Amino acid sequence: MASSRPIPPTSPAFWRSPLRGPRLTALLGVVLLAGITLLFVTGLLSYAAYNPDLAGGVNDQTPGKGLLGFYLFSWPTGPRWLYRLTQGVHVTLGVVLVPVLLAKLWSVIPKLFRMPPARSAGDALERLSLLLLVGGALFEFVTGLLNVQLAYLFPGSFYRLHFYGAWVFIGAFVAHVVLRMPRTVRALRERTDPAAEDDETGLVAVRPDRPTVSRRGALGLVGAGSLLLLVTTAGQSLGGRWRRTALLAPHGGADPGGGPNGFQINKTAAAVGIRARDTGDDWRLTVEGGGRRVRLTRAELLRLPQHEGALPIACVEGWSTDDQLWSGVRLRELAALVGLGDRPPGVLVESLQLHGAFRRAALSGSQVRDPRSLLALRVGGAELSRDHGYPARIIVPAAPGVLNTKWVARLSFGEG
Repeated sequence: MASSRPIPPTSPAFWRSPLRGPRLTALLGVVLLAGITLLFVTGLLSYAAYNPDLAGGVNDQTPGKGLLGFYLFSWPTGPRWLYRLTQGVHVTLGVVLVPVLLAKLWSVIPKLFRMPPARSAGDALERLSLLLLVGGALFEFVTGLLNVQLAYLFPGSFYRLHFYGAWVFIGAFVAHVVLRMPRTVRALRERTDPAAEDDETGLVAVRPDRPTVSRRGALGLVGAGSLLLLVTTAGQSLGGRWRRTALLAPHGGADPGGGPNGFQINKTAAAVGIRARDTGDDWRLTVEGGGRRVRLTRAELLRLPQHEGALPIACVEGWSTDDQLWSGVRLRELAALVGLGDRPPGVLVESLQLHGAFRRAALSGSQVRDPRSLLALRVGGAELSRDHGYPARIIVPAAPGVLNTKWVARLSFGEG
């Protein structure tokens, strides 16, 4: 007996799930349309929060961005939880959308194998947008998830890869939405899918298997998966008792222990080459600007007027701390020591850190002038731990964590 030849995936008969169809794809597409739009907006805000145009691009990890930075603006200092909110939404939503994205890719996978690849110029454009959309989505979600887990397995800088990848992806996304929107609206208006022979999308199975779950049940499974990811991720941004539920949050780095310094540490002193003698009695803070320079010991800093501010730390990975009570010297009062007290300019902050990104960071004039912006010497009434930046660190409201420089060695006003 001659054995039957296997059906290749390029044949419509290969795809037999009775769940696939234009209506399921349209429903998932509408969810992704809303979710990805919000992801893109919060991603743009995340980039703007770094104030990448300051001090000749000291904070900019994508110096070749050109016109892609058209929207940039001076990042505000209020409300104090602004970056905590925008980046928390960005990361949590990205994780929550993973089941929806996978379900959407599953629903359209027959189209990726369709032959011939293009039947007209319009069809070729749609196919190209689909390939860029799928590739861009996988690239953005994978690099984003790896960054959240502090797993830098990809070549090159995360900032560059994710930023440029986002623009390629959103271009394909917009093109795909424009091309597909009429079909999506039509599919949502219909209560049932057309027969296979009448289906112009090629998603309805020509030889469907017997269903093992209803379409509503499949959507419920996708929603349950997203809800589970929400519960196990959002706590890293919400803080308080909810932090215990953040099972998918990164847990790398040193154990911060208890007490006033018992909150998350991203970079330890040892990891960035800070030695005990670097932060000992010989440490001095150099403050310069306006042609003047002063050098201060930690004891001299403590004798200056001390101010307090309750501010969180929020990082690009999506985690944030609750408000911590910091105390130290206002940045604008340090600017006054070199004659720049009337309207202090921005500042370039340099760390003792020997290597790694953001060893140098620029703050804008508005950040310097905010009374809550401190060179912090203490937290929660206790000395800073070495891993939290002893002998002195920057703390600025609404700024990304990497701009709250630890182990500060020099402040150069007028270079921010």
